[in-house]
Amino acid sequence: MKRMITFCMVFFCSIMVLASASPRTLKYKQMHRAIDKLETIVKDKDAELLHTPENPVEGCLYTAVTCFKKGIQKLQPVSSQENTEFHKAIRVVSKLTYRDPGKQCESTCESYEKKTPKEFLKGLANLLQ
Repeated sequence: MKRMITFCMVFFCSIMVLASASPRTLKYKQMHRAIDKLETIVKDKDAELLHTPENPVEGCLYTAVTCFKKGIQKLQPVSSQENTEFHKAIRVVSKLTYRDPGKQCESTCESYEKKTPKEFLKGLANLLQ
């Protein structure tokens, strides 16, 4: 009987471990939720246009992530009432990192087209996928 209970406990624990998502997956899901939240509360009219990397090549991912991190800091909330939610979402998205600088990329942030903040956030969401 003890063996059967032990087996069931080990089986249940192994299923729970296999079913849980990796920390990286959870981090990216959290970032996607934060980006979705930002799209609803970010100031889009009369806002500064931001350099938006689109479809960066493999060697330029580090540059693209750096451009997005710089652009995130320039976003502004629509109203001061949503300021706390805005700053929480910015803090989550600012944790985006890419560790491999790789080879020197020919493009810079300034070489990417400037777009509105909402298009900028959609570009960031596409990069995360």
